[in-house]
Amino acid sequence: MTEFEYRTNTTIDAVVTRLREAQNILITSHEKPDGDAIGSCAAMARALRAVGVSCDVWLLGAVSPSLESLCADLAPRRSPGETPGDAYDLNLVLDTGAWGQLEPLAEYLRPRTESVINVDHHKRGDEVGSQRIVEGGAASCTEVIVPIIDALGVDLSHGGDAFGRNSIAEAIMLGLATDTGWFRFNSCGSESLRLAARLLDAGADKSSLIRIIEESDRPQRVQMTARALTSAHFANGDRSVVMCLSEQDFQETGARSDELSGLVNAPMSVSTVEVSALLTEVEAGLVKVSFRSKPALAGTGNGFVDVNMLAGQFGGGGHVHASGARIKGSSLDDARAAIEQAITGALQDVGLVDAGSTV
Repeated sequence: MTEFEYRTNTTIDAVVTRLREAQNILITSHEKPDGDAIGSCAAMARALRAVGVSCDVWLLGAVSPSLESLCADLAPRRSPGETPGDAYDLNLVLDTGAWGQLEPLAEYLRPRTESVINVDHHKRGDEVGSQRIVEGGAASCTEVIVPIIDALGVDLSHGGDAFGRNSIAEAIMLGLATDTGWFRFNSCGSESLRLAARLLDAGADKSSLIRIIEESDRPQRVQMTARALTSAHFANGDRSVVMCLSEQDFQETGARSDELSGLVNAPMSVSTVEVSALLTEVEAGLVKVSFRSKPALAGTGNGFVDVNMLAGQFGGGGHVHASGARIKGSSLDDARAAIEQAITGALQDVGLVDAGSTV
């Protein structure tokens, strides 16, 4: 039996042909969609509707109000609670290829592999679709779909008002900017910056997006940030930090899980920290983990922690410097102990701490 390889197995032209021939397309992404997931879905929906192809966007799980405002023109549906049925002859899965991130629609998608096209920029995934465009070196999924939109013959400025709102360019910029930490992350190379310039020329308003995404928090976000930082446990000579938020924290503050985006990055401002993790108790027996790491500092000869591999130890994945996992059947304390041990091992493996170090 041939081992499955998560890689591109088709061409842009072949994908565009199927998109144009489809009667009705379902577009979806991973659970609790972030800026790249929302941006990818919105951009593809706007492009397909521009060429007369009917499509619906299905979002899996909670969406923050700020992100919701950027795709209101799509009237996105929710899952679960509604079943796609047989209304769609083609399905487009964006910004993930992992069954673990598609659980609300897995029962619908699994029997329909032949009608699924998967477009992603993550290096790990499953055989979700019969056709795949996978660019593991791309900074965002929105970057990967730009050639598809170009091949459809749709201008990136399409759909926007006088201020560029609800345009394809805005949606692409949303994914590109948020997945690169507003162009700070190591994943942002020359191709990403050239695309950003093209998007600005097409009418994307970066300043407005920053305000909508980064400066529209509720007070509960600040309260949860304070609680997370209070819980911070530094270890390994201050090279690692793990924070925890419990069900009780959510109950006492009234915060929502969708308000925690980027919180894991807060301790990364500490010069010695190489790895940060945020554990969130979603419900009893289910802990969500977000990982971040810094790239190696040029000229030092030091290594870095690949948190994609680290998350893989817990059934998750993502990117080299930004990944996540979900730990089922574990208390928050037990999950914390396991995560701290794994981080210590990862730091030892790349020589950032001595082999004999403990948490």
